[in-house]
Amino acid sequence: MVVVAAVDQSNRAETVVKEAKTLGDAFGDPVHVVHVVSRSRFIEMERTEIEKTGHAVDVDRIREYARSVAEEASETFGDDIVSVGLVGDTADEVLAYADEHDARYVVVGPRKRSPTGKVLFGSVAQSILLESERPVVSIRPRDDE
Repeated sequence: MVVVAAVDQSNRAETVVKEAKTLGDAFGDPVHVVHVVSRSRFIEMERTEIEKTGHAVDVDRIREYARSVAEEASETFGDDIVSVGLVGDTADEVLAYADEHDARYVVVGPRKRSPTGKVLFGSVAQSILLESERPVVSIRPRDDE
């Protein structure tokens, strides 16, 4: 089993990894830190690359970029953490990865939102909480987030 920490590029990412590391250490499970480049962000990166070079962006390069985001979030927690970069629908990719690797827990760090904001804009963390067949640990947002 593994503990999956789903991170974005916010200041919450390190807190998510810290909690995942605590759980991993408690159960003797490895920690996999996952960052997903969403479809919309991929399309944006693709447009920029085509405008700059005239060539499509290499998907492996985007996965490597996503992996580097995960690696940056976990760099203070040691070398035993696996950094993973994926491309696609964020919630779907995290859930599929968790299932594929038999995750004991999925750790997420939702943004603090108003009730109206949650209804109008949804939330990746909320989708993971509602759709996961695995236990999900949600790190409470701080007041300044």
